[in-house]
Amino acid sequence: MKNKKVLIVDDNALNRKVFENVIGHNYFFESAGDGLEAIALLKENEYDIVLMDIQMPKLDGISCLKIIKEEEITDIPVIAISAYSNQGDREYFLSTGFDDFIAKPVKPKDLLETIHFHLNHQKNRVIISEKDKDIDVDINESVIQQLLKYHSLENIKSVYKDFLEEAENLTEEIKLLADFNKFEEIGEKLHILKGNSGTLGINMMYKVTALFENKIKNSSKVALTDDIDQLETSLSKFKTLVENDKIFIKYE
Repeated sequence: MKNKKVLIVDDNALNRKVFENVIGHNYFFESAGDGLEAIALLKENEYDIVLMDIQMPKLDGISCLKIIKEEEITDIPVIAISAYSNQGDREYFLSTGFDDFIAKPVKPKDLLETIHFHLNHQKNRVIISEKDKDIDVDINESVIQQLLKYHSLENIKSVYKDFLEEAENLTEEIKLLADFNKFEEIGEKLHILKGNSGTLGINMMYKVTALFENKIKNSSKVALTDDIDQLETSLSKFKTLVENDKIFIKYE
């Protein structure tokens, strides 16, 4: 993986030095002291992943990510790094567009595992088009195999069941929001679903939610019935896999 390049964005020089020492054996890297410097580097150079501190002077991490997305500077994974550490904060950062979240103080093992996972996931990412919308590709088994290196099968099952519960709740919220054309709030819910389904390799839901989110972002007046039907169909397929234990049977 030494051919991969990481952009470290943090206003604290000591933090940057720690990150550089941790990842330097495995990846090339460059560092930026704030969001403005990061944007300049991203416009001038090619990177494979960004580690983005949240609280920074001049331009904070969330504002920096917003500019990156609005100007379409890059589509590489951007990982939020912050002292915020509870589940609500993590979900908030994901809802703003980050691909993952690492809490400070950062553990070297967590940092390296997160970078490795997203670079590997990025390599296998599928470009989504309308004609792909009905393709049922189920679960990315490489994600489960990666998780099995660090977690027991029972723990992984619990994570997928938790996601199923979350996805059911978010889908119901999306349906209610659709009645009032709350497009921005729908987009936030979809972004959480897209991020978490992508992280867990639930491709059937990732494709549908990514298309749905893109449609919401690019139009202020959209008909949502078909998209909600697609979302519910993909959720139903995933629920069947979980309840019948079809995802994990080969790992028993």
